[in-house]
Amino acid sequence: MASKFSKYYLLNCFLLTIPILLWNIFLSAKLPLAYQPEFFWKDIPFVLALGENGSRIVLFLLTCLMPLQISSPEQKKGMLLYLTGTILYFMSWLLLIYFPESAWSQSVFGFMAPAYTPLIWLIGIGLVGKSFYFKFEHARLMYFLIVADFMVLHNIHTFLIYSRISV
Repeated sequence: MASKFSKYYLLNCFLLTIPILLWNIFLSAKLPLAYQPEFFWKDIPFVLALGENGSRIVLFLLTCLMPLQISSPEQKKGMLLYLTGTILYFMSWLLLIYFPESAWSQSVFGFMAPAYTPLIWLIGIGLVGKSFYFKFEHARLMYFLIVADFMVLHNIHTFLIYSRISV
């Protein structure tokens, strides 16, 4: 009984964030200087940094409360979105790492790609994990509101950095 209980709670949507977290941990140092913490976080307004990091933490915590099941057509579409978004996110990093001087990497769309592509895999996670382990009527709405908050703040932050370096 205990193993069935633990397996149920361990199979949560946080597992889908692990490839993203590992990617960030192992490759972030290879990104151009503008993405390095000492530059990326320098002179960012406190309220923006607090909101961005707070929403990031809440978002990742919420994934721990969402069962990972891929049984309904909607969850299957969510998994496809997650995989597509993850590939696009990884590609956006690789272009910046291997072609930092390219027109794409120097453009606002290329520079900001690692900031806006998570929207796709985050929506995918939200469709895969359509509920929480506990009864909460508006679980999905709450998750997507936190996603929206994080995405807006993270993209504003990234645009501020782009504006700083493109002058």
